[in-house]
Amino acid sequence: MTKQAFLALVLVFSILEPALGQSPQPSQAPAVQPPSIQTQTPPTQQTPPSDKEDTVRITTNLVQVDAVVTKDGKPVNDLKADEFEIFEDGHRQIITNFAYVSNIPDSVTPANSKTPVKNPRDRNIPPIPAVPIRLNDPHRIVALVVDDLGLSAESMSQVRRQLRKYVNEQLQANDLVAIIRTGGDVGALQQFTNDKRVLLSAIDKAQWNICSRVGPTVFQPMLASDGSPGQDGTTGLCGWRSVGSTMRSLRFILQSMAELPGRKSMVIFSDSIPREEQEVTMSFGDEDSDRVFPSSRNYYYVLQKLAEIAIRASVVIYGVDTQGLQYTGVTAADMISGSSRNMTNQINATQMSRSLLLWQRREGAEVLARETGGFMVQNSNDYRLNRIMEDQQGYYLLGYRPTEETFNRHFHHIKARVKRSGLSLRTRKGFYGISEDDAKLAQRTPIDKTNLALISPFGAHDVEVELTSFFANSQATGSLLRSFMYINANDLTFADIGDGWHATNVEIRGIIFGNNGDVVGQVNYTRRLRIRAEAYEQALREGLALQFDMPIKKPGPYQLRASVRDLASSRIGSAGQFVSVPNLGNQRLALSGIVLGGTVAASQTNQSSPAAAGAVTDSPAIRRFSPGANLQFACVIYNGAIDPASHRPQLTVQARLFNDGKIVQTSPPMSVDVANQPDLTRVIATGLVRLNTDLEPGKYFLQLVVSDPLSKEKQGGAMQWIDFEVVKR
Repeated sequence: MTKQAFLALVLVFSILEPALGQSPQPSQAPAVQPPSIQTQTPPTQQTPPSDKEDTVRITTNLVQVDAVVTKDGKPVNDLKADEFEIFEDGHRQIITNFAYVSNIPDSVTPANSKTPVKNPRDRNIPPIPAVPIRLNDPHRIVALVVDDLGLSAESMSQVRRQLRKYVNEQLQANDLVAIIRTGGDVGALQQFTNDKRVLLSAIDKAQWNICSRVGPTVFQPMLASDGSPGQDGTTGLCGWRSVGSTMRSLRFILQSMAELPGRKSMVIFSDSIPREEQEVTMSFGDEDSDRVFPSSRNYYYVLQKLAEIAIRASVVIYGVDTQGLQYTGVTAADMISGSSRNMTNQINATQMSRSLLLWQRREGAEVLARETGGFMVQNSNDYRLNRIMEDQQGYYLLGYRPTEETFNRHFHHIKARVKRSGLSLRTRKGFYGISEDDAKLAQRTPIDKTNLALISPFGAHDVEVELTSFFANSQATGSLLRSFMYINANDLTFADIGDGWHATNVEIRGIIFGNNGDVVGQVNYTRRLRIRAEAYEQALREGLALQFDMPIKKPGPYQLRASVRDLASSRIGSAGQFVSVPNLGNQRLALSGIVLGGTVAASQTNQSSPAAAGAVTDSPAIRRFSPGANLQFACVIYNGAIDPASHRPQLTVQARLFNDGKIVQTSPPMSVDVANQPDLTRVIATGLVRLNTDLEPGKYFLQLVVSDPLSKEKQGGAMQWIDFEVVKR
């Protein structure tokens, strides 16, 4: 059987099998596929990331804070330790630890940027998927928090425009960014990505919230039918109660970001984060919920607590006053009446009240930025995101040895200075005298560690895991995400249970995250895997292949994360993939996910080598191939138009290979063979791309573009991506 035929069968039995009555059963154990009968070389194991202690630290033998130094707003990175001074409560400290940490690699290119191509139809092709960032790579971690509970509809429109501009033009390959809304079910870590598809989708979901404490416009029209000044305040179904929801969301995001290594930043986009208000009392609703505000109408206690969480999580907060440049005078929407004197008083009162309102609304964000070492952006319609990102290029770490008085549970003010003239320094305003040992939570349980592995953008690598997940659909069961998982058997604990049998116990979890990080589906299997004799030896050489399905009800972009935990050793491995589920109900052309395999042309094969194969492994979960290999693909095309004359679709597939954002190979359009296809609305397409022999090792992306000349749509096409790796044999 040829590899191409094998791939077609994989699709027929894996994707179309539900149509034959074999519905997926997520509650059952995933089937362990027998190891391939070919001898294969296992993929290269990833090096476990090392723990970098380059964050803010408050321990009994070291207080370490981060600082950014700029000149005329530009970062300065060539200072020495003796050019700094640091003070705790006014007392100068001896700097014992010093370092400059760069978040920018030597060469930086925009992440998954669009590539210019000649075909005008390609202008609408989404960005190229991004290459995942490894833990030890220089990177910036930024949470862009859209406070839809504190944004007017007017400001929300501008926020979306500026965020799209940032993602399309400024996002760099080493940026891990999350776009999170405060008004929904908030997830955090699983949202951090450098994939523009995920970020642009999150931006599209940001809409004005009916519970916003700010109305449709920044200023509400003044109503004064009786001749007295009208009231220009807040509206919205939930009113000022939404302040509590915003702050609880900020706290959750900050606590989640504490799990990520290094220095992070949070940018809050809001019209209104006040320091105090005059209507309701708010409780924080956490473990300190029995503690009340010093003033029942003052949020300062909550803001200070958020700043303390941010300091210990090594998060710098930037505030963006999305009200921007506003005209505070009377407009045509305002109603004023009465005598000329009364009208003059109303005009003056309106201008004063609106100017005061602008200031009051940003007081809270100013507190958070000032206390954590960030800054506030105000009176700006472009939000100065370029300056904020430039501020994240690197930072200094200043450490000193504390005294016993440092840990008296009181607040200690920190002040740092740089001696060189013309420079500005920003750092944290201080910290509470509680050591990390006293402040940290209880030791994590294995379940906690698994949860973290599932949501962290860096994942876990104690067990080597590879994942291929793709969308598929059948008339019998609807849409689902089918996942093939490769597990390095050498990372699992096998016990000899006699008579040649070996067994291991594993927990396999899969979670589908939707927009804003909400969980839309999950599976959890705990199973005992038994393998005997030669199959066990082969599993150690070639790994284990497992498969599981997860139904998906709605079209849209999703992130699927999966983890494996060896129950005997508690070692964990995880992997993830972005999957876009099309809307098949609109009858537009769409593609399933792509399955890859490979062989080597006869002239390239070393017949004396038992491992002579183009693919490093035959598992659908592993996508590693040698230069010169025949890269074979298969997918399912949905909703192709039918020719009234021939009663068949007329579909073509073109394959393109991308590396580092550039096209490196393009195939001519290939006609899709629809002969003997049982369902012409679900056509299986297969093809082959011969990889160039001079391809350099690294990450590549295969793009399949399907064209349908019979389609009535203007574009008449559909597109799908899959990544793979080229490795030297």
